[in-house]
Amino acid sequence: MTQTQREDARDRGVTLAIEAAGGVGPLARKLGISQPSVSGWSRVPADRVAAVEAATGVARALLRPDLFQADRVVAAPDGLATARAREYLLLATLLSKPPGQKLLDELAGVTGDATPLGLAHIQLAEAAQRATEATAGREYFNLFVGVGRGELLPYLSFYKTGFLNERPLARVRDDLARLGVERRQGVFEPEDHIATLLEVMSGLAGGSIPGGAAQADAFFERHLKPWALRLFADMAVAESADFYKAVAEMGTTWIEIETQLLGFAA
Repeated sequence: MTQTQREDARDRGVTLAIEAAGGVGPLARKLGISQPSVSGWSRVPADRVAAVEAATGVARALLRPDLFQADRVVAAPDGLATARAREYLLLATLLSKPPGQKLLDELAGVTGDATPLGLAHIQLAEAAQRATEATAGREYFNLFVGVGRGELLPYLSFYKTGFLNERPLARVRDDLARLGVERRQGVFEPEDHIATLLEVMSGLAGGSIPGGAAQADAFFERHLKPWALRLFADMAVAESADFYKAVAEMGTTWIEIETQLLGFAA
């Protein structure tokens, strides 16, 4: 496709974003992605809408009117809210229990693009192709359970204070009560476990937990931003990690994206 053909294929939202940023190159630099990625857009990808809006000042309703109307998300299977909720839920699932063979097989078929998140997805797919339910199960046990304790303690209290069940856990419980989130029957992990916090963010992002963007941003700021990147950094170098190195890469990439979006919104 020639440059002229690419420009003709762009919808109005992409054109407005490029014009507001001062060109394809400046827009790509503002977003931290490659210029060819932006050049190839026929419309703004759903998972880039918030970042493009923040970087250019062009309202999301103009960038993707099929998804947004007057700042209200229109129900769509590929909408931004659904995409964010799905990423959070996948991480929560992988960190709450060892993956079964069915999940590993599904992850092995995941594809991605040249964006940081797309590359993290590709790495996760390759790791899932190498893993089995048995090997991933042993990994999970060694990392998070262990004999006595695992290599990692994935709790907010531990990363903030060096001890379990401290004040950060109480703050999480206060926020969960305010949001109307109750402990599920049969779940005994303290609520500041990384998987629980990610699952709550999935609910806030996707709308199954009421509160909207303001509550989601506040929950992320208080309970994930201060420590999640350190946990994923520790996971990436843990002795037992193989499949979970890819999980750590995906987690790092996703928390960095969400932190950047939070910064745009501030």
